[in-house]
Amino acid sequence: MRLIDDAERRARMARNHALAQPVSTVAEAVRAVVALHATEPATPYLSLRARLEGFAIGDLERELYAERSLVKQLAMRRTMFVFPREALPAALGGPSARVAAQEHAKVCKDVEAGGIAADGAAWLAEARAAVLAALRGRELSAQELRETVPELTGQITRFEGKKYGGDQHLAPRVLTWLGATGDLARARNASHWRVNRNLWARADDWLGAAVEPADSAAGHAELVREYLRAFGPVTETDVVWWFGSTKSVIRRAIADIGAVPVELERGATGWVLPEDEDPVEPVEPWGALLPALDPTSMGWKERDFYLDPGFAQAIYDRAGNAGTTAWWDGRIIGAYIQDDEGTVGLVLPAGTPRAARTALNAEAERLTAWLDGERVNSLYKSPITLPGFGS
Repeated sequence: MRLIDDAERRARMARNHALAQPVSTVAEAVRAVVALHATEPATPYLSLRARLEGFAIGDLERELYAERSLVKQLAMRRTMFVFPREALPAALGGPSARVAAQEHAKVCKDVEAGGIAADGAAWLAEARAAVLAALRGRELSAQELRETVPELTGQITRFEGKKYGGDQHLAPRVLTWLGATGDLARARNASHWRVNRNLWARADDWLGAAVEPADSAAGHAELVREYLRAFGPVTETDVVWWFGSTKSVIRRAIADIGAVPVELERGATGWVLPEDEDPVEPVEPWGALLPALDPTSMGWKERDFYLDPGFAQAIYDRAGNAGTTAWWDGRIIGAYIQDDEGTVGLVLPAGTPRAARTALNAEAERLTAWLDGERVNSLYKSPITLPGFGS
């Protein structure tokens, strides 16, 4: 097996993810990372800004809401992504189908346990039909649907006796399931770009026709191929983690696409596409400030090739979620914050090279100018940015 060392892996990342050299279109930037993480409403915008020269807010919104070439979809690890529209059949038949089955089972169970109906599956089927009828030719919020569709009225009590427990409307959970199945699409955002308040629409209305999901094996194979193209070489552990799937499903997909094993540092085995075995040229040192949950930060489970293991706890929480990150020459070396006026500031450890500080300070100034006073608040924060870290 050919050795692909850490330096080459970082060079591949820089080239593939449009970080060493920006691309010219939203489509190119999205495809560079397979799909954009969209759990945090601002992340897709900030991820594109880092990869696309001259990116403006309206560029993404045009593709999402006017051209509809991009689609928000709950998929891998029950995480929201922005997918290219052509990838939607694979997503729906692969990871989204897994999410939909899990959501269906949980809602049915809670409906029965909460006394809403004796047959949770029948209740959910009726709710589905009612929602689809109500949305024909319309876009409505979850609240509007709850007020319009009697089948969605109802609450259950979850985690009774716990401080995080309480009554919960069933409507959002039904809509989440219908989004995962591909019956519904997340349509226009009724709020600011930093806030997720998507209206709901029938997918066949929003996209002009119903999307036929790929079968599970084909869907997984297509997305694993795209993942290897963008993130390879990757370990089996990386692929299983990224998909939130089982080893058996991932091993079949790796075999189906004819992936080739390569040797990695620290004795690991990685996988690349057959056409991706040739060495790549090194890249010049580059700096980037990436948002919380950026696809590059979240692309691998085994991160030693771009992150000092001793520094991981400064960037990732216990679930493996990354906050903001500061990158220099293919490595995460710190994070960034904003002050009350929206100015971006770096959080870098002592000993950071001068060249890195200079480049990242310039990037912080560019990001500050782009945000133009807007403050982005994220639930996911790099621990290094929190008061008392390391004390």
